[in-house]
Amino acid sequence: MMKSHFVTFYSPGTFFAEQTTRPIKSWGVDRAVSMSSEIKERYGALPYGFRFSTRERGDNDLDSRETKTSPMYFLGGDVFTLAQLKKRKNPDDRILISNMECNHYKRIIVNKNSWQWTQPLMDDDVVIDVERPTQ
Repeated sequence: MMKSHFVTFYSPGTFFAEQTTRPIKSWGVDRAVSMSSEIKERYGALPYGFRFSTRERGDNDLDSRETKTSPMYFLGGDVFTLAQLKKRKNPDDRILISNMECNHYKRIIVNKNSWQWTQPLMDDDVVIDVERPTQ
C-alpha cells in the first residue's frame, strides 16, 4: 500500500477557483501556511485557503484514490452571517443574500488576499488569523 499527502491551494479565478496541489510530508497547518506564500496564480491571484488530502494506492491498483480530505482552511478573511448582511442594508448585498437564503448558507467568508473572493463558510471550515501582504 502506498500513501501520499497533498495540500491544494485555492486562489481567486475568473469563474472558478484556481488550484495548485503540492506534496506535503504531513497535514501540518503551519507548513501549509508557509507554502502558501510561494503560490501565485494568473493575474497575480494569491491563495485564500487550502485543503489537505491523502491519496492511497494498493499493489493491484492502477491509480491512486483520494481516501481522506480536510476541511477548508482560510487564510484570513471577514466572516458574515446572513443576519449581519441583512442588517447592514447594503443594496449591493441583494444577490448575495438571495443566494445564501436559497442555498441555506448560514455564513460566508470574504477574503481579500489579492482579488476579493466570497464563498460559503461551512461548519467545519477553519479561518486562520494570518497577516498577508496586499498587492
